[in-house]
Amino acid sequence: MSANPRLGLVDAGYRSIVRPVMFSSYRGDPEAIHERMIAGLARFSRSPLAIAAARSVAGSRGEPVTVAGIRFPGRVGVAAGLDKNGRAVLAWQALGFGFAELGTVTAQPQPGNDRPRVFRLTKSKALINRMGFNNAGAARLHHELSLLGVYRGNGGAGIPIGISIGKTKIVPVDEAVDDYLTSFALVAPHADYVAINVSSPNTPGLRGLQDGGALLALLKALVERAAGRLPLFVKIAPDLTEQQLDEVLAACLEAGVAGLIATNTTLARDGLDPAEQPLAAEAGGLSGAPLTLRAREVVGYLTGHTDLPVIASGGIMTPADAQAMFDLGAALVQLYTGFIYAGPALPARINAATRRGRVTEGDQR
Repeated sequence: MSANPRLGLVDAGYRSIVRPVMFSSYRGDPEAIHERMIAGLARFSRSPLAIAAARSVAGSRGEPVTVAGIRFPGRVGVAAGLDKNGRAVLAWQALGFGFAELGTVTAQPQPGNDRPRVFRLTKSKALINRMGFNNAGAARLHHELSLLGVYRGNGGAGIPIGISIGKTKIVPVDEAVDDYLTSFALVAPHADYVAINVSSPNTPGLRGLQDGGALLALLKALVERAAGRLPLFVKIAPDLTEQQLDEVLAACLEAGVAGLIATNTTLARDGLDPAEQPLAAEAGGLSGAPLTLRAREVVGYLTGHTDLPVIASGGIMTPADAQAMFDLGAALVQLYTGFIYAGPALPARINAATRRGRVTEGDQR
């Protein structure tokens, strides 16, 4: 339990009341529930009273840090995929997050893969998704953020904003560079950093862009377009071998990117509860607790082989998981599945642990 009584009540209330009700609503459809959650957060962000109340519970964002020239007020962020179209962009700072990564968006709007495409594995504390970059498009995100007055460096969202861009599904891989450049031009005015997503398992051919030659060409084009004004981070799959990780690092260093994000979801199905093994056959990327150890391995390998800053993402379900990533050398961490399972108390509990400089017994869950 947290030392903050109000935070402890939020934690207990979410786990015992809110989560069970939420997980059973809309016939248990995880995607429908997620859509309603984002809509609710968008409404919440328009209420100054609600924002102030949430801030009083979340408390301080913890330990400020400067990464790639960006001053982050806290080390815990929202991972890409949670708020694809930026609808809740003004809400995240009130929940204790020190930054938020919107997207992944593509140059063209696209519906994504057929439903159902999200599967909740509650016993395993995991999700499998094959969303396929469903989003309203980079132009729509540009429009929405313009209306909200969120621009690079102006603090319009209260915290730094990253934007993840990916390849449009119908665009051939050999035309991917122009496709990414189109998205980049639209989102760059609003982003404090841009994440280059070449590691989702749900767009055909996308992970092939992690191959040394293809990745280098893409990154050089984007770094040239950024012209030193905007940091670029590359998001890496957890399924790469050490040799493949070395190739990715070589391309990133040669192109001059600012940092790395590790990891995306995995195609592996290790660590599932036996009762949920039948869901292992569902196509898509696995996230959550089964990814925790592999994500740590990748983060540890990267921090041990490069000075580029690493944002750790994947399997961070507790404050102890976040601390393990910091101990491995990660500069920042991001939450997605952990936030779904642990609720809004999790970022605040991680912040409290970083302020204390240690993880207590209560931070293990």
